[in-house]
Amino acid sequence: MKYVLPPSWISLAVALLALALPATARAAHPLITDDAGTAGRGNFLVEINSEFARDDEAGTEETGGELALSLTAGLGDNLDLVLGLPYAWSKVKEGGAVTSEEDGVSDASVEVKWRFLENDGLALALKPGITLPTGDDEKGLGTGRVCYSLFFIATREFEGWALHANLGYGRNEFSLAEDDEASRHDIWHASVAAEAALTEDLTAVANLGIETNEDRASNAHPAFALAGIIYSLSENVDIDLGMKAGLTGAETDLAVLAGTAISF
Repeated sequence: MKYVLPPSWISLAVALLALALPATARAAHPLITDDAGTAGRGNFLVEINSEFARDDEAGTEETGGELALSLTAGLGDNLDLVLGLPYAWSKVKEGGAVTSEEDGVSDASVEVKWRFLENDGLALALKPGITLPTGDDEKGLGTGRVCYSLFFIATREFEGWALHANLGYGRNEFSLAEDDEASRHDIWHASVAAEAALTEDLTAVANLGIETNEDRASNAHPAFALAGIIYSLSENVDIDLGMKAGLTGAETDLAVLAGTAISF
């Protein structure tokens, strides 16, 4: 998950609308919550995920989204390397007039997922990661500094369904003084998700989550609810569709997520 929230309207729009995709790999998009599964030694997973979002607040309308490409490589049976690169765009209107519009490559990410326990349907994993300053921080497309994160992941599988839980910490650093002063550096994330097999090829998913508001001026923390489906076109190709709604004013009002995953 990428943690970016510079204070300008441009940066604010990008940060709010780029939440999902972030550049991190999620084993079951459109879920924000990751699961403890790994690709397996010598296996690869390519994901192309997108998000289209809209937020209205006090006469200001923000629209935008993200297209994220990620590659997961199985370094071992229980160890993955995950590389991600997102492309984000945003537009802000006030009183019907466009006040800012930006697009471009955002900060890339490098993560490692290590599943350290698997027993009787329970799996636990750790996922440390860093983001690299590949985005233009002056346009609100990144922080301009290397940032890092660590997630604890738990998965419990049952017959026909599964539960996932994430607890994560992210540390942001900023190259611009105004961003550094206006943004919190320590970001906590907590979320839970469920998957249920409806048919052999169709899975329903649901997700709830909350994390620290990166804006120092606000004590309202963004929380979301998400529902979606995953359809398996074949053994190695999945497509998905989801809708995410904000549960608090700090979260983006509405976002539609779609993606595809190809394993080989």
